[in-house]
Amino acid sequence: MNDALNALQPYPFEKLRALLAGVQPAAGKAPIALSIGEPKHASPAFVAQTLSDNLAQLAVYPTTLGIPALREAIAGWCQRRFGVPEGWLDAARHVLPVNGTREALFAFTQTVVARDANGLVISPNPFYQIYEGAALLAGATPHYLPCLAQNGFNPDFDAVPAKVWQRTQILFLCSPGNPTGALVPVETLKQLIALADQYDFVIAADECYSELYFDEENPPPGLLSACAELGRSDFKRCVVFHSLSKRSNLPGLRSGFVAGDADILKAFLLYRTYHGCAMPVQTQLASVAAWNDEAHVRANRDLYRAKYDAVLEILEPVLDVQRPDGGFYLWAKTPMDDTEFTRALFAEEHVTVVPGSYLSREVDDFNPGAGRVRMALVAPLAECVEAAERIRAFLQRR
Repeated sequence: MNDALNALQPYPFEKLRALLAGVQPAAGKAPIALSIGEPKHASPAFVAQTLSDNLAQLAVYPTTLGIPALREAIAGWCQRRFGVPEGWLDAARHVLPVNGTREALFAFTQTVVARDANGLVISPNPFYQIYEGAALLAGATPHYLPCLAQNGFNPDFDAVPAKVWQRTQILFLCSPGNPTGALVPVETLKQLIALADQYDFVIAADECYSELYFDEENPPPGLLSACAELGRSDFKRCVVFHSLSKRSNLPGLRSGFVAGDADILKAFLLYRTYHGCAMPVQTQLASVAAWNDEAHVRANRDLYRAKYDAVLEILEPVLDVQRPDGGFYLWAKTPMDDTEFTRALFAEEHVTVVPGSYLSREVDDFNPGAGRVRMALVAPLAECVEAAERIRAFLQRR
């Protein structure tokens, strides 16, 4: 067996199940889950119809590179969304379809990391656990940068010593962040690109929440935006990950893409060809329809805005919680230990949240997620409002 498997930590939801095991929730209260970040809004009907219309493609072996129409739709979307000048993104060289960002983040790490225990894969802390597991199974060492309130819940990149950058092979970013919802400013992205050039590491920007924001006139920038502003037409050392799961409420479609540095993607394509994870053609055609439409995405944002407005009005008077830059999570500070809060809230109100300490790693006796909980506003509006009212009642009793 691969010895590196022994280094993997239990997934946060496994810890949560253990925490709540044996707890009997209050009778007469229906369960409300604010724990799992699974979109619950309706999937676009036209995407489902496109999928249905192309079921004959079940008889076709898909290619790992994907059909030209999908890669061209993705390249066009990146141009429109992130201000990439026309012609910079070659759909045949700079874009690769993937079966959702989770699969892609893991496989990408296996491609890029040169197996060396001295090599580092840097990630924010708290973080999406795939970053850590992918690093360990690639033979690298995870390195965590705390995301604290005093720094806008982004890592303090200026505090990272040169000796750490020298060992870095991949820097993972998540913007807007999971669970904090913090956005990495475009000027910071430019500074990180300069560091990547200086120390020769790859920036892997997980931007799967990029389309969940509040100001329609000011979409948040991404790593491709920084490349465009820098005139970096080769996207050297820069790779972005996007998905239809959150943007289009299609988590079950398992469709996303990786875009950026053509040399890195050439190696990634080779890895994926052996990995055997090509996207089915009917899924690709449905994805083309989704990437080419923005009306359903704007409607999706409207639904989240309404939930944030309603829930924050209820919770802000009793809980230290703020509207994030983007995403669909609240990163709330708890008035007690985060695991105690989670267990008691479940017992008394049948509402499930995730302890922040389960989403982070303790480094030098400090866990940056401790004393916070993550709440996913994915349920329908009425259910989110009911959950907020129960949380308010729970806090007022204390």
